[in-house]
Amino acid sequence: MTKPILASRLNWKDIDPEHVRKLIRLAREEDLWGAGLARQPESSEDVTTATFPPCGNENSQATLAARQPLTICGLQLIPLILEAYGGGTFETLLRDGDSAQIGDKIGILTGPPAKLLTAERVLLNFLQHLSGIATATADYVRALGNSSTRLLDTRKTTPGYRTLEKYAVVCGGGWNHRIGLWDRVLIKDNHLDAFRAKQGDALREAVQLARKRNPSTGIEVEVDHIHQIPPVLDAGADCILLDNFTPDEVKEAVKLVNGRSSTEASGGIDLRNIGDYAHAGLDFISTGAPVHQSKWVDIGLDWQTST
Repeated sequence: MTKPILASRLNWKDIDPEHVRKLIRLAREEDLWGAGLARQPESSEDVTTATFPPCGNENSQATLAARQPLTICGLQLIPLILEAYGGGTFETLLRDGDSAQIGDKIGILTGPPAKLLTAERVLLNFLQHLSGIATATADYVRALGNSSTRLLDTRKTTPGYRTLEKYAVVCGGGWNHRIGLWDRVLIKDNHLDAFRAKQGDALREAVQLARKRNPSTGIEVEVDHIHQIPPVLDAGADCILLDNFTPDEVKEAVKLVNGRSSTEASGGIDLRNIGDYAHAGLDFISTGAPVHQSKWVDIGLDWQTST
């Protein structure tokens, strides 16, 4: 039997462009038409930009630039955003996953001034958010040093934005855990509590049942005590998730597993202590922090009229 894939990396081509277009349309409708409000605004245009006379057929340019050190993500969204606003082109000077320093140019926008000005905020919202995740992920990857342990994300993502946020983790050097409930059996402590299968024969039988019903799917089991590991190993789990184990407890658990299963640690791991886990012999460390605790990075849009 082929060994299940327990860590993968989303590529841009894996992301459905129509789903992304829906997110962009929603963002545009919020900004222009007040989508989400019970009472719609009287105007449905950018009243600020509409105040000024049009510039005929003249195009203008704006440069995206880094205002802080960052890892870039979201550049391939920009043509789709410009498309949604009716025009403009984007010349990229960097690629998703590249590092940028203060003042580095990221890319150049060219198009009708009114369209670029109207699209500016939504464009920056996507770019700053996703680049913030990529930048935070890169910090965690650096904290692992030369360890062979892979950093995994979690399903703690913004509703509707999961594939984009998981893609941002990849741009920062991380790896993707399961994408949803459909691509791995992950038996967590609440499952075991609900079905009274926390230990011994009941735990072993629960894992065996999961294997029987899902023969071609990876089986991962969360444990919170080391005594749960032997029955999980006996049942043939593909990965054991060590929940809230200390670094010393992780080392003991990895020694007990002895290569019979992949190992993953999660729970309470952040930049302050991830280095303590880095050389414990784990296959994976998973944390949602680079997504749900990341900060938007500062990316500026500098305007100039093209000649």
